[in-house]
Amino acid sequence: MRAYHRLTEGQRNQIYALKKAGLSQQAIGDQIGVHKSSICRELRRNKGLRGYRPKQAHRLACSRQSSISRIRISDARWNRIENLLREDWSPEQISGYLKANNEPSVSPEWIYQHIYTDKRNGGTLHSHLRCQKKRRKRYGSTERRGQIKNRVSIEKRPDIVDLRTRVGDWEADTVIGVQGHSVIVTLVERKTRFGVAIKVANKTAQAVTEGICAHLKPFQDRVCTLTYDNGREFAYHEKIATELTAEGFFAHPYHSWERGLNENTNGLIRQYIPKGKDIDDLSDAQLARIMDKINNRPRKCLGYKNPNQLFLANQQPVALAS
Repeated sequence: MRAYHRLTEGQRNQIYALKKAGLSQQAIGDQIGVHKSSICRELRRNKGLRGYRPKQAHRLACSRQSSISRIRISDARWNRIENLLREDWSPEQISGYLKANNEPSVSPEWIYQHIYTDKRNGGTLHSHLRCQKKRRKRYGSTERRGQIKNRVSIEKRPDIVDLRTRVGDWEADTVIGVQGHSVIVTLVERKTRFGVAIKVANKTAQAVTEGICAHLKPFQDRVCTLTYDNGREFAYHEKIATELTAEGFFAHPYHSWERGLNENTNGLIRQYIPKGKDIDDLSDAQLARIMDKINNRPRKCLGYKNPNQLFLANQQPVALAS
């Protein structure tokens, strides 16, 4: 099948000459490389009172094209999009969500262009975009943090976890503020992308273990496995396994992609809690609002539903941040 292209003035000169020579529309199309229906349409739409003449035909075609009304996005629709941007939704999430809910949609590219135009005019929409600076790659090949007793490698994790076909497989990590102060333990469910953030007093294994057990206990029937980072704060993984009746596994050192969902969620949290911020100053209510924002965003991988919809369906309300 030939791709559609508008005829050029040169092709119209060829059509005129070949038609005058008595060739059929099929033969003319073959000669200039277009379908015969294009020739038929050209001769029907762009002829004048004196028949088909190439210069006149080209003027008619150009005039028709320039008179086509361009689609304009209404102010009301931009207001809707800007409100979602201020909720920290990404342009792709906004576009996909509107389309999935049968609302007038706008492509992510147009939304980005609108954001950059707003920035040039002194607006602040760009401040709600997630990526505000270049990422830095962390290099390393040797584990220097000591070994965790009875650690089970991710290689022994059941294959079903990779399939994301069941609810109950979690990834765990920590978000650090000022050294020696409070930290946030993050837990993300792999199938629904539902995240839990727990503020604990410090990064000790005792504090982290107590926080995880307390906050996942209400979901115990939906906790099958936990996959941890190699930090020493997860040294009491066996206690967590006993409390929650769940298996624990550890990713390989410096293989953050093995917990990619958790790393991505930490990045979303960093939008609100940048590196160096003292987590002691963060209230439980503020942390709960941050996670509620993240869990209420539509996800492309979930068909533009949000994690709260999928994980909390038919669940009793529970506290998600202590």
